[in-house]
Amino acid sequence: MSTSYTASSSYTVADIEKVVSRFSADLLMIADSTKALSQEKARTYARDVERLVKKGYLESVDVTLLDFFGTELRAVTYHVNTDAGSLNSSRPGGVLWPNTSGGAIRLVLRHNHTYTDSAQETMREDLETSWSPTSADTSHASLNAGNGRDYESNGFGMQRKDFTK
Repeated sequence: MSTSYTASSSYTVADIEKVVSRFSADLLMIADSTKALSQEKARTYARDVERLVKKGYLESVDVTLLDFFGTELRAVTYHVNTDAGSLNSSRPGGVLWPNTSGGAIRLVLRHNHTYTDSAQETMREDLETSWSPTSADTSHASLNAGNGRDYESNGFGMQRKDFTK
């Protein structure tokens, strides 16, 4: 006699919303502490990220604080993760970055292979920001990589990697 057991985990839209709300909280903290991005714009970016994630188009989001001269001061990269159970969920935080007079926040979205020209055209109507292609270097070679946080709910997650001076 033999028995087999199979376990699987699937996430729902509610799980995506829960995880993206943690990303949103981070982005709002970054905006508030740096004064380099308005709260309204941070919410707009977060809504676009949520819409892209729900459609399965997003691979990662990179958020970088630049000084007046364009030099990187801090950064975080959020990698979308659908590997059930591979992350331990954390609370948002740890992103109270310095108030940077004349600074700017740059967001770079990386899409996966499913974000075709057709998908992009369809999503254009749903997004609040006119996103455009960029050649920005998001390797953060001038910064030191550190620990980040994981945001996870029922197999859907965003894994955050932090970069500082």
